[in-house]
Amino acid sequence: MTATIEPRSAEVDDTDADGGTSFMAATRLVAEREVKTFLRSKGFWIGLGVIVAGLFAAAILPSVFGGGQPSVAAVGPEVTRALAGSELEVREVADRAAAEELLREEEVEAAVVADTTGQSPTGVRVLALSDPPTDVMAQLGTSPPVDLLDAADVSQGERQLVIMVFSLMFLIFAMGGAAIAQSTVTEKQTRIVEILVSTVPVRALLTGKIVGHTLLTLGQVVVLAVAAPIALSVGGQTELLRVIAPALGWFVPFLVLGFVLLAAMWAVAGSLVSRQEDLGSSMSLVMILALGPYFAVMFFSDNATVMNVLSYVPFSSAIAMPVRMFSQEAEPWEALLSMGLLAGSLALIVLLASRLYAGSLLQTGGKVALSKAWTAAD
Repeated sequence: MTATIEPRSAEVDDTDADGGTSFMAATRLVAEREVKTFLRSKGFWIGLGVIVAGLFAAAILPSVFGGGQPSVAAVGPEVTRALAGSELEVREVADRAAAEELLREEEVEAAVVADTTGQSPTGVRVLALSDPPTDVMAQLGTSPPVDLLDAADVSQGERQLVIMVFSLMFLIFAMGGAAIAQSTVTEKQTRIVEILVSTVPVRALLTGKIVGHTLLTLGQVVVLAVAAPIALSVGGQTELLRVIAPALGWFVPFLVLGFVLLAAMWAVAGSLVSRQEDLGSSMSLVMILALGPYFAVMFFSDNATVMNVLSYVPFSSAIAMPVRMFSQEAEPWEALLSMGLLAGSLALIVLLASRLYAGSLLQTGGKVALSKAWTAAD
């Protein structure tokens, strides 16, 4: 049977029992408590350390282990002889059309053809799909002219890199919001929450948790922003920073709004149960909303129609719209509209979450139904 402890009325949200603590002051106190609690936690620092270590590993390991020999199509026996002695996997083809077909089917990284213009000091030209094949050109000594079949403002390789980085960062921080749910259920299980709500308004407790964890997330973003140039420099991949940096201007505000949106839902998930063992049953929906954007953008990144839709859906727009802006597939007004929709959804979700949070926080004994939490908040 579920026991219920009556929370303080929502109408007295501006003062404490002595009439001295405003809503903003109570929110600040709760936020400070959350930040200090997690900064003292070993798990927080271990998690951050793992993220930074993963960043360094991703930057350094490719240059350490490298890849296989680049595969190229050589048009004609003369070009094939010219490539002899290079560390390239050479496939001889009869003509340029056959080489272009292999390129479009992505069976080779590049094609090498004879230069008939006299512009190349090596006597050959390189054909590529959308990106200059730097690893192939490095094997040719003097860089020959490069002709791109599908030239674009942003190369496919750069676009895939930005998608991978943004999706992974969103997933890490979105799932990190589970700490809010764990913190909430721990306070219920130890009955500390009863002391907290006698001191601060319930909605200030929710707002403070969201603000505190948002500040922690921003702090982690700053750490990663400092570590990334160092990691890329050590790994000899400073060019990647030039690729990603311009897109961060759109991604960071979208990330913050998306995190706050999910943070409110994580808090409700924690307030619906009274034991850590039951937390999984209330977190499933939030986990789907956190994992969904990651998989959706990763799987449909080459589908312009789906990406256009995802860039306006509140949960996935935090990844999809910055990617479209980076790829120059969207106008600034579209990004502002998407951000407005995300902010509006955020305001609505926070209002709904605050009511559910207030109605379920002091109910103990088992999982609280959403309808019961909604009614209890009256």
